[in-house]
Amino acid sequence: MLGILSIAMAVPLVVTVGVALWYQEDNIPATWGGTLVVTLACGLLFLWMGRGRMVDIYEREGLALVTLGWLFAAFYGSLPFVFSGAADPAAAYFESMSGFTTTGASVFEDVQCLPPSLLFWRAMTHWLGGLGIVVILLAVLPWFGFSGKQLYRSETSGLDKSGLRPRIRDTANTLLKIYLTLTLSGIVLLVLFGMSPFEAFCHTAAALATGGFSTRNTSIMDYHSVSIEIVIIFLMLTGSISFSVYYDVLHRNWKSVFSNSELRFYLLFLVVSVFLVTCNLIGVQYAAVSTKDIPPPLWHFSGYCDALRKASFQVVSILSTTGFSTDNFDTWPYFSRCFLLLLMIIGGCSGSTSGGFKIARFIILFRVIILYVERMFRPKTIRVIRLNNEPIPAEVYHSVPIFFALQLNTILIGTLLMSFLGLPLQTALSSVIATVNGVGPGLELVGPMNNYASIPPQGKIILSFIMLMGRLEFFSVCVLLFPSFWRRA
Repeated sequence: MLGILSIAMAVPLVVTVGVALWYQEDNIPATWGGTLVVTLACGLLFLWMGRGRMVDIYEREGLALVTLGWLFAAFYGSLPFVFSGAADPAAAYFESMSGFTTTGASVFEDVQCLPPSLLFWRAMTHWLGGLGIVVILLAVLPWFGFSGKQLYRSETSGLDKSGLRPRIRDTANTLLKIYLTLTLSGIVLLVLFGMSPFEAFCHTAAALATGGFSTRNTSIMDYHSVSIEIVIIFLMLTGSISFSVYYDVLHRNWKSVFSNSELRFYLLFLVVSVFLVTCNLIGVQYAAVSTKDIPPPLWHFSGYCDALRKASFQVVSILSTTGFSTDNFDTWPYFSRCFLLLLMIIGGCSGSTSGGFKIARFIILFRVIILYVERMFRPKTIRVIRLNNEPIPAEVYHSVPIFFALQLNTILIGTLLMSFLGLPLQTALSSVIATVNGVGPGLELVGPMNNYASIPPQGKIILSFIMLMGRLEFFSVCVLLFPSFWRRA
């Protein structure tokens, strides 16, 4: 299975070679030829080691394959950066893992100096990682005689692991069609509003996958275009909403769409968050003008619009765990910065390309807390916990507090490790929160106008592992750390 995955990784690499040839780049044999040779050699080696062992995939094999698949995919993805001399091995692996996990944290101080092929490859890692390289692979696995049910259950994010269609291959094909349609729509819209086709693909792949890699050093801010910002907001929102919603829309199942409590709460929370941050920014503008003995701009419409524009883009970017920026929010008021850190932890909807704790889990966690508090004075209380008008099984809502504890412990331990490497507290904390939730930019040294180049190599490796844990939602990675997992059953 790892052999099939490795050989499948050669397909997007070949596409990237075509981009390098189109732009007539130098050093193509060393950069892309070397990457293809190593990738295919590893794939053939794995196929040879597993020859004649066509067996079904069960829960344990699925968990191991998903985690190992992501580790090897990040390794293959890091080779172009190493062979081109653009980054050292630790930084290259960090960049590749950040791309595939759709984190969007970069180690490059000047991305505009990178050749187009590397910029395209960074976007391609986002596009592949957005829907999940394993889910994409599910569409072709049946041709090799493999069942992909356990792979889907192990890789997909959120609470619902049942899939959209009865057959897992149909689910993968449906997700791919939706993903391709949204990608093409985003590219067309961005080209219409002034982007080149190359940059339109790169930013569509990053926005739809809620990644955050840009072809510009100052991200979306560099374009100074309201139209482009609106399209990017639309793509980020699209990627952060469960793909099951689009499936229901395609089949005109409007009752299911409008009864989706997670979607309703997500949109309501988004509007409230934009309102709070906008008010905070307007208040600071008001105070700044008042201290200069200038009449306060009570009817300064352009100032209010500017605050709303910045707040809307940044709130959607952070809550969807994309990480694009149109302003340096590291210089915003303390309330806005703290609020954005909270949004990083919350994340988007389950079954989407975004990271974080997920809105559905917060709804369930809130209802579980209410239930257990009520049981303190009414011990015999029995209540069914529901989501989207469907009862939640006990094993599901019992796992939510455990997931929350794993997330908080990862943040705590990660922050201690990053502080041990000499990083300031604000940088250490925000870097861990941003990477475990797949956001990208943090605060201070890793803020939106900075990057992760200043992080020591050991810190890059630690954050790479943290990104993987957040993308696979802890459990799939944690089970591999148990010796009993590897013992023959």
